[in-house]
Amino acid sequence: MNSSLVKSFGHFRNSCLAILALMLLAGCSANPIYSTTGMVLSNYSEGEATPYVMQMSDPEMACALGEGVDPLLYSFSRVTDAPESTGSLLMLLAGNCSEYLAWEAELDYLRADFSGDVPAAKDAREKAKRLNAETAKRRYVAYQRAMAAYDFDPAAEEFECPFLFDEQEELTFLLGLLTGMQAIVNDANSGAMAGVPRNIAPRTERAAECVDNEKWGGLPNAIRSLVWLLLPDTRPSLSPDPWEVLEDSSRLGVAAGIRASMAIEAVAAETFGRPDVLEDVVARFAEAEDTIVVWSEFQLVDEVARDVIQFSSDKHWTANYGYRTPRTHFGRMSPEREGEEPETMDLDDLL
Repeated sequence: MNSSLVKSFGHFRNSCLAILALMLLAGCSANPIYSTTGMVLSNYSEGEATPYVMQMSDPEMACALGEGVDPLLYSFSRVTDAPESTGSLLMLLAGNCSEYLAWEAELDYLRADFSGDVPAAKDAREKAKRLNAETAKRRYVAYQRAMAAYDFDPAAEEFECPFLFDEQEELTFLLGLLTGMQAIVNDANSGAMAGVPRNIAPRTERAAECVDNEKWGGLPNAIRSLVWLLLPDTRPSLSPDPWEVLEDSSRLGVAAGIRASMAIEAVAAETFGRPDVLEDVVARFAEAEDTIVVWSEFQLVDEVARDVIQFSSDKHWTANYGYRTPRTHFGRMSPEREGEEPETMDLDDLL
C-alpha cells in the first residue's frame, strides 16, 4: 500500500516537473491569461478603437496612438493571431508621425538654404533623408499588413479582388494600397535607404480597381494615376491623361467629403515638377474649406490630407520667402495679390 502511494506520488511529481519545465521553456505563451487578453485587446481595437480614431480631427494625436499602441498590440501576436487590419492602420499612423518629423527637417533645410547656411542645410537634409527612410519602412509594413488582412496577394497571376465586408474594410484596404505608394515616394526621398520594392506599384494599380471610385472620393483612380506617372507602361491605352484624372479625382473628393485625392495630386505635382498643378490644387483645397461637408466617420483622412496640402504650401513659401505660409495666405503661393502692392509683415503683430 505504502509502496503504491510512493510510486504514485513519484509519478505525480515527475509529471508536475515536466509541466513546469515546459512552461518555463514556453515562457508567456503558455499562459492562457495572455492569450485571452490578446484576443480581447485585438477585438476591442478593431471594433471600437479604430472607428473612434478614424473620426478624430487631430492627426498628431492619432499618430501618437499608432506609435504607442502598435507595439503593445503586436506583442500579443506571440500568443494569438496578429490583428492585421487594425495593425495596418496603427502602422500607417506611426508612419505619419515619422513623416511629420521629416517635414520639419525639410523645412529646416529650406530655411537654411534660403539664408545661405550651408552646414545647417546639409545637416537638415541628411536628417530628412533618414526620417524618410524610417517612414518608408513603417509604411511598407502597413501595406503588407493590409494585404495580409484580406488574404490578398497582389502579385498573383489569377487576379481576384478580396471580399470587403463593410466600409471600414474597404477603407483599410484602400489606405493600405495608398500607403504602399507613399512608401515608394518616401524611399525615393531618402535616397533608397529603406529598400522598398518598386514592383508593388503596378500591383497597387490593378488592386485599386477593387474599390468603388466615386464612393471613395476618386481615391482609387488617384492612386492609379500616380502609378501611371511613375510607370507610364502601366497606363491603359485608352485611359485619359493622368493629370486630368487627378483633377477629376480631387473634385470627387470634395463631393464625397474626403479630400485624400487632393493630397495625392499635390504630391504628384511636387514629384514630377508641375508647379502650376500644385498652385491650382492648393487654391482649390482652400476654396473648398467653406463648402465641404466632411465625411464624419472618416474625418481623420481628410485632416491628414489637409496636413499634406499645408506642407506643400509651406515648402513653397519657405523655399521662396524663407518662412511658412502665413495663416491669412493659405491657398495662395505669393504674398502679392493681383493688382495690389505686395503685402508686408508688421513686426508689431509678432509681439
